[in-house]
Amino acid sequence: MKRALIVGGANGMGLAIATELAKREDCEKVYIVDKVSVSEEHKNEKFECFQIDLTQTDYSLFDRFGDIDTLMITAGFGHLALFRDIDEDYITASFNVNTVAAIRIIKHFYNKLESNEDFRCGVMVSIAGFMSSPFFSVYAATKAALKIFIESVNVELIKAGSKNRILNVSPGSLKGTSFNQGKTDLSLTAPMAKSIIEHLKRKDDLFIPQYEEVFKNVLERYHDDFRAEGLHSYEYKVKSGRV
Repeated sequence: MKRALIVGGANGMGLAIATELAKREDCEKVYIVDKVSVSEEHKNEKFECFQIDLTQTDYSLFDRFGDIDTLMITAGFGHLALFRDIDEDYITASFNVNTVAAIRIIKHFYNKLESNEDFRCGVMVSIAGFMSSPFFSVYAATKAALKIFIESVNVELIKAGSKNRILNVSPGSLKGTSFNQGKTDLSLTAPMAKSIIEHLKRKDDLFIPQYEEVFKNVLERYHDDFRAEGLHSYEYKVKSGRV
């Protein structure tokens, strides 16, 4: 993992992954592409930063990173709200950033994924993409689309004879990230960042943190009765004080 590109790497889990990669002796460069720049307190001599709004149509910037062997896409946003309270601009922006951007960026590097050379690629998806998620209806829909895209393309990679895969990282709520207007705390995100890097190195295709402890039972309940689990999720969010 000598040269990596982290899209959405200026804060949150993207910054945590970039920081952990930069600590590795074999890492030479970490390109960071984000809407905002990396803050002074988090800058690193191995970082090279570029700014882009992922809602724009021109993605030619990504053609300049032909030297990378690792791609991690963490850009995305969402906030808890009932669908009736969301405006149409938010719906469009959500799909453009959370879903379309990731698919377009992967398209720019698909020749590397399909090649015989090692190329590691991962996307921050969400456990919300695996089940109904009231108060997160649009966000969950953007992530569900990513989930199916990744699974489908990974089959195509297998049939093309490539050993490379796209890693779907689908956590629940993560402490220390800037998601939902939070503040990045690298001391809290470092362990998860290290785990994600290990799964990237192994070219795994799915990583659900706390799967055995939490989400195995949640997903089983969802598949048994998605209506009941949806209602449970609604009540859980209300009682947790997150809405």
